[in-house]
Amino acid sequence: MTEPIRHLAQLNIGRLRYEADDPRMAINLSVWQNIETFERFVWQTLHKRFYGRRHEWFEPMAERYFVMWWVPPGHRPTVKEAIERLDHFKRQGASDRGFGWESLPAAQLWKTARCA
Repeated sequence: MTEPIRHLAQLNIGRLRYEADDPRMAINLSVWQNIETFERFVWQTLHKRFYGRRHEWFEPMAERYFVMWWVPPGHRPTVKEAIERLDHFKRQGASDRGFGWESLPAAQLWKTARCA
């Protein structure tokens, strides 16, 4: 039996250090074809340079601000759905409703690239 086709959704939020719009929360919600594509984007493109400088634009977050979950192809998650998944992840820990990099055995770049 083959595994069902699924895509990876992710939510990443941050509080901007400086006034831009009201409120100062920045929300990034996207869907990726697979974990490998998302992981390459995060850790092996220009994005990594911006990620490394995030402290210049965003306040430190005291709680989780990032969550991923699997969605069927064609599903477009809403911000409401994503926030609910992040809240569940904060309260209950990793599950099918939401998880972090550490829950993805196939993801390897985050282990070394985030510290480089």
